[in-house]
Amino acid sequence: MSISISNFTKAIPGILLCLIIALPAWFLGKAYPIIGGPVFGILFGMLLTLLLPNIAEKKAYHPLGIGIKYTSKKILQYAIILLGFEMNLFNIIKVGGQSLLVMIFTLSAAFITAYFVGNKLGIKANTTVLIGVGTSICGGSAIAATAPVIEAEDDEVAHAISTIFLFNIIAVFIFPFLGRLLGMSDLGFGMWAGTAINDTSSVVAAAASWSSAAGNNTALTFATIVKLTRTLMIVPITLVLAIYTSKKKKRSQSGDALDHFSFVKIFPWFIIGFIGTAVIGTFLGFSPERLKSLGQVGKFMIVMAMTAIGLNTHLKKLISNGFKPILLGLCCWFVVAIVSLIVQVSMNFI
Repeated sequence: MSISISNFTKAIPGILLCLIIALPAWFLGKAYPIIGGPVFGILFGMLLTLLLPNIAEKKAYHPLGIGIKYTSKKILQYAIILLGFEMNLFNIIKVGGQSLLVMIFTLSAAFITAYFVGNKLGIKANTTVLIGVGTSICGGSAIAATAPVIEAEDDEVAHAISTIFLFNIIAVFIFPFLGRLLGMSDLGFGMWAGTAINDTSSVVAAAASWSSAAGNNTALTFATIVKLTRTLMIVPITLVLAIYTSKKKKRSQSGDALDHFSFVKIFPWFIIGFIGTAVIGTFLGFSPERLKSLGQVGKFMIVMAMTAIGLNTHLKKLISNGFKPILLGLCCWFVVAIVSLIVQVSMNFI
């Protein structure tokens, strides 16, 4: 979400609301690390929305709506950039390389499952593609990047985003629990969360909750790097879809899909910021205390972003969009989670 400087002041009320709600969530997360601040943030946001439903109904031009959306998108990206200060660049390169094999298998599994299950359920092709990319790459961001390329209709985008969002919320609550049930290591959980949870925000929230309980940042660091590596898959996947769509429609008068493809628009630029702060933390000799402080600011901003996501949660609307897309999303999500575990076990990673 882009926002002009002149309009930023209009976003301040919504940002402040998220900040106020995030403060008790942050301290409760410190007191109950097995739950973690991000989970409390989502819960508080959802609870406030249930008690005051008008908050969730605010339109995009309303100050609260602008600020809440800005917090869930941009402030989350700024938080990830700040997390880079606590990460070593050489570890980022190493972890990214380690996760590539898992990503290849999970991406393939998601698209194959989406294709066959989507056809079986009679779901529109565009909705199937959007749920597939949302599950396999990075949730709403991948859907937003893919939709114009395949010329998806608004209702198809809405169904896909609602489906992915539902499982994002569920993942934050159940992945840490399942990880402990399976006896996973910090690294194992980080890899699993980074490759099997749909959206960047939910990956970071689940890993932050795990790390809070574990008393170290291993899972959070690992999951964030894996997820950001996975996010880069937006570029090749969307390019392939653009070429496929343009070839499919080359005899049509409605235009070429490649005309709608913009590398600049779809590239997740905040990853460059994350790498930049990692370079600063690795080579410029800042004190560990200062780097840790910057990382803590980033973690608090994550709680703010999760609060905003809670405020944006419309449970009734998610369910009312139809059962078939939800079933497709569930199948894709389940397959990706299982394939990620199988590949990790075969690699002796867990």
